[in-house]
Amino acid sequence: MCQVAQRIMDSPTASTVWMILGWNQSWVSEFILLGFSREPMTNSILFIAFLLIYLSTLLGNGLIIMLVCLDTQLHTPMYFFLCTLSLFDMSYVTTTMPQMLVHLLSQSQTISFAGCWLQMYVFGALGITECTFFVVMAYDRYVAICYPLHYTVILNWGLCIRLAAGSWICGFSSSLLNTFFTMSLPYCGPNRVNHYLCEGPSVRSLACMDTHLLEMVDLVLSIILVIIPISLIVASYIHIAKAILKIKSTQGRCKAFSTCASHLTVVTLFYLPATYIYMKPNSKYSPEQDKQISLFYTAFTPLLNPMVYSLRNKDIKRAFLKVMIYGRWTSGPRW
Repeated sequence: MCQVAQRIMDSPTASTVWMILGWNQSWVSEFILLGFSREPMTNSILFIAFLLIYLSTLLGNGLIIMLVCLDTQLHTPMYFFLCTLSLFDMSYVTTTMPQMLVHLLSQSQTISFAGCWLQMYVFGALGITECTFFVVMAYDRYVAICYPLHYTVILNWGLCIRLAAGSWICGFSSSLLNTFFTMSLPYCGPNRVNHYLCEGPSVRSLACMDTHLLEMVDLVLSIILVIIPISLIVASYIHIAKAILKIKSTQGRCKAFSTCASHLTVVTLFYLPATYIYMKPNSKYSPEQDKQISLFYTAFTPLLNPMVYSLRNKDIKRAFLKVMIYGRWTSGPRW
């Protein structure tokens, strides 16, 4: 039956009609996430490692959110955006890590069709949101360095809220389209996903029909949602570099550069692996390699973000030391 269905669905006309109508008559009711290994000992070691990563991510990002919210000297646009990024990272890692930890210790590694759909949607939405938000953070650095005297006037509270909300709206609306097309494909077996999460390319490779049209749609979306943000970030830093070069004092240049170095590091860690995964055709899909690469933006980037920002940021370290040593918050002008 599956072979007959596959021959019918592989025809270009049927594939196009199926995609346009979004007609989902899948025979698969659940998926099996193969994860990293079938060896219990290896899975136990991975469980401990990923549990430490998950807890450290929650602790690091949660600490930044707490410091920014409670220390009034950090009530500036830059730290508002940093606090929002930490919230993204905590949500991002929670979408995948708890389920991964459960599957590492359990015999059953299944996920329902609806659960896979939901995970793919939320994971994709948060990823797109973060892509968009990095542009907002680049704009923040652009205004701070190129227009320092008008920084708080341009980036007022209302604009900051709108920029953050716009990133959320862009991410969750864009992910809906891509997830709808992917989960509307017919899945008549096999149902074994060679991944530790329901990610678009890994699930789409199991569809029993030609996915060429969807690959083209996915490529267009990737160009819009990845290339355009990267281009805007690069354009912002070109203007920033020109402004820094005009600063006469070496100390002033170093200070201006240090405020951008953390953001550039985080952007690089996030964009490079994500671009590789989502901008290549299914014909070059390599499950084992893709699983390892995707760990950079699903686990390591959310873990490293608070470290990158806190280690290079004197204000964050000052606020943390105030709490640890004196047990009190500094007072200052509210943003």
